[in-house]
This record gives sequence, C-alpha cells and structure tokens, in this order.
Amino acid sequence: MRPIITRTERVAVNIADGFARMTGGERFLPCVMQYGPGAEAAHAAVSQAFGDRSPILLIPGEHARSAQVHAPTVGAVEAYRSITTWSATVNEPDQGPGIFRRALQAVLGVRRGPVLVAVANDVLYAPAEDDRPWEMTHPGPRRSQADPADVGETSSILTAASSPVIVAGQGVLYGDATADLVALAEALEIPVATTLNGKSAFPEDHPLSLGAAARTRPATVDRFLERADVILGVGTSFSRSLYITPMPSGARLGQIVSDPRDLATGYDVGFACVGDVKLVLRQLLARVQGHSAAARGTDGDVPRRVASIRREFEESWSPRLTSDASPLSPYRVVWELMHTVDRRHTVVTHDAGHPRDQMVPFYESIVPHGYLGWGKSTQLGTGLGLAMGARLARPEWLSVNVMGDAAFGMVGMDLETAVRCHIPILTVVLNNGLMGGYTEYMPDAVSRYDAHKLGGDYRGVAAALGTYAERVERPDELRAALQRCIACVESGRPALLEAITHEEPAMAIP
Repeated sequence: MRPIITRTERVAVNIADGFARMTGGERFLPCVMQYGPGAEAAHAAVSQAFGDRSPILLIPGEHARSAQVHAPTVGAVEAYRSITTWSATVNEPDQGPGIFRRALQAVLGVRRGPVLVAVANDVLYAPAEDDRPWEMTHPGPRRSQADPADVGETSSILTAASSPVIVAGQGVLYGDATADLVALAEALEIPVATTLNGKSAFPEDHPLSLGAAARTRPATVDRFLERADVILGVGTSFSRSLYITPMPSGARLGQIVSDPRDLATGYDVGFACVGDVKLVLRQLLARVQGHSAAARGTDGDVPRRVASIRREFEESWSPRLTSDASPLSPYRVVWELMHTVDRRHTVVTHDAGHPRDQMVPFYESIVPHGYLGWGKSTQLGTGLGLAMGARLARPEWLSVNVMGDAAFGMVGMDLETAVRCHIPILTVVLNNGLMGGYTEYMPDAVSRYDAHKLGGDYRGVAAALGTYAERVERPDELRAALQRCIACVESGRPALLEAITHEEPAMAIP
C-alpha cells in the first residue's frame, strides 16, 4: 500500500477525514501513527472528525503490554474514548482479526465517526498462531426503510403545511440522496437550506435553494425560516452549534435520520422517520404523489420569492464582491474564485474563522461534494488536510483550500507533503497580516501590544517547499493569477496563491 507520510499527525488525520467525506464514507484511508507522542499529537484532528461525524479508522501504536500499567503512560483507547464511536486495544496477536473485523463493521456502519484500534508495540512483531494470508471481508452497510406509519405522518404534515422548509445535512451527502431530495422539494415546492456540513447536498443554483444555514448565511435563509410553520431536517441531527442557524421557536420540527440516536439532540422534534435517507425520501415521494404546492396556495410563488430575496441580497453585497480596492477585499477573492473554477469538477473547502464566514454565503456550490463545509469544532489549519484527502478521493477534480494567514502558520509546512506525495491542490491564503475578528474580544491587548498582528512571506515559504507560488494584491491581476495556479495544479504540481487583503468584518450575525 502506498504510504502518505505527513509532517504532522494532525494533517494525516485531516487527510483521512477529507477522503471519507468525499467518498460518502464508502471508502476510507487508515491513519496510522506512533504510540505515545504520535497518538497524543493527533488528538485535535480526531476531535474535529468526531464533531463532524467523519468515518475514519485510526491505528495508533500502543505502549508494550508490560508498560501499559505503569504511569505516566497515556493509553490511546482511554485518551480517545470520548471522541471515538468504537475503540479497542490489540494486546494479543490472535485478537487482531476479530478486533479489526469489528472495527471495520463500526467504521462502515450507521453510527459514523472515528474508530480506533490501538496495537501494542510488542504485539506488532509477535508471531500469530495462524500465519496464513488473511483477507478481511465485509458485507457493506445495510440500508433500511422507515416505518410506513412514520412516513405517512411526515407526508401528511408536509402536505398540510402552509410554509414548510427543508434543512438538509451531510447525511444527504453520505446517503447519495441529492437527486431524491431535489425531487421531493420540486414535487411540493418546498425551499431547501443546508447545514454547514451539508453545503452542496442541494444545488445552490436551484430555484428552491436558500443556501447554507450557517453562522453567516444568505438573507433567504432567515426570511424563510422566520415564517416557517414546519421544518423537516433531512440527514441532520439538528444539534445546536454556534455555526448553525438557530431553528425558530414557532415551527414544528421533524427529522429523517439513519441513526435514532440523532433524534431530538438539539431541539424538541414532533415527528420523525428513522431509516436510510435515500430510501425514506423515496418513500415520501411515493406518498405525496397527487399533492402539489398549488394546494397550499403557492402556485410558483416560492421560487419567485426566493429569487427576489436572493437578488436583493446579492445587490447589497455587490460592492464588496466586485470591489476594486487594493489590497484586495476577501469577498472579491471568493467571487473571482467561484467564477474561475469549473464548479462541476471542483471541491472547495474553507478554513476556520473569517475565511469560512466570508465564503459560505457567497460561494455557490452546484454539485454534491463540490464544497466541504465543516466546523462544529473549528481548528485553524484543518482545511489543508481536507483538501489533500479530497484530491486523493477525486483525482480528476480540482481541490481548493482557502485559508487565512493564521491557519497557514498552524500547518503550512505540510505543503511539502502535498509536493512530496504528488497531491496537487490549490491553496489560497487570504493574508491581511491579522488574526481577523479578535479586536473586539481583546481590545486592550490589541491597542497596547498589537496582539492581533501577524507577519510572514507565505509565497516565499511555499516556493521553498516546492510548490508553484504567486502573490497578488490588485483585483485586475487576480483572475489571471488564479488561472495560472489552476493550470499548474492540472499539470500535477501543487500551487499557492497568496492574496494580500485588507481586513473586512464578516457578515453581522443576527
């Protein structure tokens, strides 16, 4: 098997995370690391994957059996117990096959998330009873429909609602259910928002798309949610988070989830279907045949209202999206990127902080997995590994990571991993020389000590690590620079574009 050796364990886990997201969890990259320091260093990235329910298989080493009982050694299973869905330690050679079979069942099962198998160092080299070649077999995940009574109730509530809204989560992406979701939305003329993790689960150029209901979001999301009487979550747990739009108190909430443990985790839910998202959507489609939006009195009104609000929103932000300022507006960078790449064959991911908040409302994703949204935990630097994992999963697609200068400082050395391991991705660094958004939280430290300021020549660092690198700060140079970087990536070499930007606040949070 081809090894991909990263500079840091954190980026290795992020790569496995991005690969799992792009393949819908049907394939995965095992992530192996040293016992002790290696396992300890990976903890942050596994926390991120656990928060976003990414199915990854972790195989850390473990201290030798004789050392496991002596403090101060840290055992991987105990250290990771709260952020894995299943874990075990192989302390005897003959335990290996059975434990790995169970691990495989867990990582490909309904309950998504990190799975860990630690292997004691002295067991790695111990002789097994049976030294014949061993092949792991797995029947694959089993899909089930929902209870027909629950489907009937959900159908009745949807067709009777006056202003229903669907909120689609990443379960739609893992279930390969975008086409079925579109069919249901069109059949009943129901507008669709997505969660941050679910962004790209519903095409955002569709007349019924409201965009991502994230921390920053298009006005369409708020305008339709505030008047909704029924909200159906499809493939989402409705978990409360700073980075997800709060659900309105006056609406009746329902869910479609594959795992019953995801029911009512953040809000009280009045109705629900438990089953495979794709199969349940098809059950609902069969039930609503003969019903139409006209029965609710909409008769084409929903797409018109969506278009009107969207047009008003885009016009209000147009001065920033098309700004001629130099240094650049970060919104202009997002706008140019969206209009330069082939969005049907591109996956884009953001990093934490302002890059996320500035991208999510304005980058329009139009195909499933065309955008990797993440963020229940928001560790700077995560996007770089996700982009590499996405490229490994879809080598025929362009993979783009947009990060800030602070995020580059966390993981930038792993650009060399992309070069050495032949993983051509495009990294766009939004460099304003600041930790954006921190002034309001630490005003004294900023005014007295400039504690929010950063420095660095990121183009120079990237070039020294072997990537093609450019710097741009004039808007009339931006698109051509992006095109040169994309051409370089398509030739097989990673590229970095350092965009010199001025500080702009993210969208005000209602």
